[in-house]
Amino acid sequence: MVSPSENLNLNNMYKNVLVLGGGVAGLQAASSLRDLGYRVTLVEKGEKPGGHLNNWDRLYPGNITSSSVIDGYLSNSQGIRILTNTTIKSALKSDKLLTVITSSSEEITVSAVIITTGFSLFDATIKEEYGYGLYNGVITNADLESLFISGKIHNREKPSRVGFVHCVGSRDDKVCNRHCSKICCMTAVKQACEIKEIWPETEAFCFYMDLRMFGRGYEDLYYEAQNKYGVNFIRGRVSEVGEDENGKLVVKAEDTLTSRPLKISLDMLVLMSGMVKNPDNKALSAIFETSIGEDGFFAQPHPIVNPTGSSSTRIFFAGSATGPKSVAESVNEAKSAALSVHMLLSNE
Repeated sequence: MVSPSENLNLNNMYKNVLVLGGGVAGLQAASSLRDLGYRVTLVEKGEKPGGHLNNWDRLYPGNITSSSVIDGYLSNSQGIRILTNTTIKSALKSDKLLTVITSSSEEITVSAVIITTGFSLFDATIKEEYGYGLYNGVITNADLESLFISGKIHNREKPSRVGFVHCVGSRDDKVCNRHCSKICCMTAVKQACEIKEIWPETEAFCFYMDLRMFGRGYEDLYYEAQNKYGVNFIRGRVSEVGEDENGKLVVKAEDTLTSRPLKISLDMLVLMSGMVKNPDNKALSAIFETSIGEDGFFAQPHPIVNPTGSSSTRIFFAGSATGPKSVAESVNEAKSAALSVHMLLSNE
């Protein structure tokens, strides 16, 4: 029989929830849980919260700065315990509680966990034919965002031509990634427009398989890229990138609309590295007894009616832990996951 003091202690611990991952989904989930009356511990393996947004300049639509999104969450983080440079080593289940052991050997007893560990960016060196790491003019979308954030883009010599290669590491059986990364098309169009804002006379080319502009306002930016900025769109995969005797990049591709081979000289080539699984997923899946999909992302038993649920009762997901998502989708899913936790614990 449980004594009144033991029952009070149990109820006290029952208000504790763990959020694993400090990106935008984790920050939103923690904020929503806090507002619902729970004591939240957010665990982030990096030096600071924010995830990939820390390395991104502006978001679409609306040209909102990533830093303003992060600052907004952190300025409203009162009541949320945030642990950085911390990982999860193990978890023990007992009745309706979980005791999680961190990398610093701290034991945290909670009633539910929301996993928001996000994604990794595809390693572009794997696609050797694109020359990343071989030619100075070949960079990735993440590299370009870093140049935007630091302002170093203005220190570069003005390029005559810049190319953007879509679907690098996505929709590619050769690298075992059949999934679409969802946001790469829009990122390429956004970045091409930004390049044209900095260097209006520079020619910009997007090499795409097909354009997937699925969000509100996305198609508008695509039209703006063509009509206002004069960005050129070439339907076809890049097959090879080389360098001529003058140090110019030589890109070979096929224009599938005209069924013609294409060879073009560029000063800069930006590779749209796609989203791939977080390498921590396998270990976390074993710790929390969840399932992993063929693509390496966490699997959802009911992706339509319960997209935040898992195969383990007290474990929930949000954001790109279960597959590529935009920032807006990650935020909405985080709110849904927090509500799912609240419904579970309220019913119990």
